[in-house]
Amino acid sequence: MILIICWTKALILVKCPDKNSMNVYDSLTDKDIVRKVNEIFYDKIYDHPWMSLYFKEIDKEFITKQQTDFIIGALGGPKKYGGRMPSNAHTHMVITDELFDLRQQLLIEALNEAHAPEILTNFWLKIDEAFRGAIVQSDPSQCKPRYATDEILNFPNPLTSLKKAS
Repeated sequence: MILIICWTKALILVKCPDKNSMNVYDSLTDKDIVRKVNEIFYDKIYDHPWMSLYFKEIDKEFITKQQTDFIIGALGGPKKYGGRMPSNAHTHMVITDELFDLRQQLLIEALNEAHAPEILTNFWLKIDEAFRGAIVQSDPSQCKPRYATDEILNFPNPLTSLKKAS
């Protein structure tokens, strides 16, 4: 069975093992697990020397709540998310595959640390990966500001820069 999640400029096809898994949210015994994962995840993001550069101007509590609402809706729960879709929210950012992979690794760590159930972990990672093509822009020329005041965010990996310097 395939679950189709449709958003502006993003069509997500996620293979579900059976009809009972169509609503992952309903299958969760701990509905608060999504918030717990996002709190751990954004702690990691804001503590990371490279990822944190992209979040300097964003309130951590706000983005945690926003992402929690987004994922709960994607999992089949209440639709409370009112922000931009990922493909529209990241147009002003140079996001390479390396950066996307790093973000995904931090998400996996957060899912593990929160002891997220396997069905949630698998589904969340499939949703996350489905947005790669809409978010990854490896060159500033591919980016465009969301607003007239937006700067194009493009930060080199400081960890790579440190390795080259030594």
